[in-house]
Amino acid sequence: MGHLLSKNGYRLKKRTRKLRKKKRKRNCLFQGPCMLCFIVHGSSGSPDDEPLESSGGSSAAVAASAVSASASKLAERYASSLGSPEACAHFLLAPHAELALLSASVPAKLLGPPSLFRPAVAVPTPGLAEMVCKRKCAELQRCTPCKQPRCAFPDSAEGAGATGGGGAAAADTAAHRLLPLCSLPSSSSSSSSSSATSSSASSSGEEAVGVVPLQRDNGESTSPASECSRATTDTTDASCINHLPSSILLKVFSHLTVRERCLGASLVCKYWRDLCLDFQFWKHIDLSGLQQVNDELLVKIASRRQNVTEVNISDCRNVQDHGVCSLASQSPGLLKYTAYRCKQLSDLSLCTIATHCPLLVKVHVGNQDKLTDHALKLLGQHCSELKDVHLGQCYNISDEGMVALAKGCPKLQRIYMQENKLVTDKSVKAFAEHCPELQFVGFMGCSVTSQGVIHLTGLRNLTSLDLRHISELNNETVMEVVRKCRNLSSLNLCLNWSINDRCVEIIAKEGRRLKELYLVSCKITDYALIAIGQYSSSIETVDAGWCKDITDQGATQIAKSSKSLRYLGLMRCDKVNEETVERLVLQYPHIVFSTVMQDCKRTLERAYQMGWSPNNSAAS
Repeated sequence: MGHLLSKNGYRLKKRTRKLRKKKRKRNCLFQGPCMLCFIVHGSSGSPDDEPLESSGGSSAAVAASAVSASASKLAERYASSLGSPEACAHFLLAPHAELALLSASVPAKLLGPPSLFRPAVAVPTPGLAEMVCKRKCAELQRCTPCKQPRCAFPDSAEGAGATGGGGAAAADTAAHRLLPLCSLPSSSSSSSSSSATSSSASSSGEEAVGVVPLQRDNGESTSPASECSRATTDTTDASCINHLPSSILLKVFSHLTVRERCLGASLVCKYWRDLCLDFQFWKHIDLSGLQQVNDELLVKIASRRQNVTEVNISDCRNVQDHGVCSLASQSPGLLKYTAYRCKQLSDLSLCTIATHCPLLVKVHVGNQDKLTDHALKLLGQHCSELKDVHLGQCYNISDEGMVALAKGCPKLQRIYMQENKLVTDKSVKAFAEHCPELQFVGFMGCSVTSQGVIHLTGLRNLTSLDLRHISELNNETVMEVVRKCRNLSSLNLCLNWSINDRCVEIIAKEGRRLKELYLVSCKITDYALIAIGQYSSSIETVDAGWCKDITDQGATQIAKSSKSLRYLGLMRCDKVNEETVERLVLQYPHIVFSTVMQDCKRTLERAYQMGWSPNNSAAS
């Protein structure tokens, strides 16, 4: 018995669940408007407004007109009786004889189109927007919204709301001022929709309120909406940088550094990423000072880019020989290689570059302690096109490697050595004999004497000579070089105590094309400056800093007599008064005078021009 009661109880619960489900399904019928609601509350006219299409005098036409008349009478009766939702529900639960007759006989024009697709006309019926059946209109296609700015006036919504209960004038004004948010469809669809709208408006006897067409100069009619949409699109297209030609964008990106392109521009969008990966940006790879650069990055660059022509890895302390060798083996067209202060690199990297890059033109590998003569020999054997070599502070290089380099690179134009104590006069003689196209020669701090420097007189194309801190350099050798090298434009004799006033006088007389003369810490007096101002008509830059015997007289005379002087260095010339320099600055504004006070003033002026102020620095 207990089992039976429990079973019946289970069945009772089951029946209750079924009844609840049925109630939910029945209530779902009233959640949206039905066909009868559209008939009762619709704004369509009577069936007599527009006659149905019929064959003249046929029985089918007579039957259709009879059914239409009966349906209209039935609709009028229910319109007067069914004024509340309870009455509509009572009618739907009644026998379906009259409902079937109504649904089968009522023409489609009595129902009218949903309010979502009706033309913008003045509809006096309130509350129609709440009756749109969302379930029945869900499968209809709507206009896809466009990402364009709103073209309506701020009070367009108020004007649109006034069309509901106001007159035709208010509706006309609001409809004219409200412009569409989306671009207009194609010409065919727009023409068909406009014809349909005009026909429906003429058949209903009401004047359709739409967008007033405009006339162009060529007679073609356009609407303000299309004009606004077109203008907005043109403005958007013109203001977008991605619409520029790719060649212009590549030119813009070429002014960015590797860091800015890789960490900035390439992360904006896919199009910019592809532009940043263009081959021309990876021809010249400047990675100087980036401590994140390692062998793995160089290997990736070598695997993806085989057209690298220039590499700069200066101050990249995490790069080893393996990365440089991988890049060199995959870059046969490499022309320029720069690796300053990469002390971790050895001969292996430069040897690999010399072997795999025969077109090499420039090699700057200053301050590499592990570099030896073996790498220079390979450069002389394989890189005959070499023109620019910088081997400063490579202390293991000697005359053996330098002579091999000079013999194998006859097109060399620039050779610079600095503090290479193993390089002597033998190397200078080899370069003077085998490299007739040399234009720039520098042996600062090397073990070079006047016997080696005298060989440079045979270089007719020599334009710049750096002889700083040469241990044994006499005045006669310098004067002979200036006499023979007629194209010399820059001469650096700093830190040579043997250079005196007589040597400077000969330089001023014989150096017809000389423009730069550096005499820092030389044994000169006011007579040297007076001779420069009196005999030279080409020298523009004179640096006489740290010359203790220079006084106000020498500075005044050279500024007064020289017509070509543009820079005079007087740094730490203690016998030159600052008041004299201030007077010379005002009297000769075309000359830049370099002293401690004058340099500080110029630095402050540049800082003020860039927006710096003492208050900002104190606050920070």
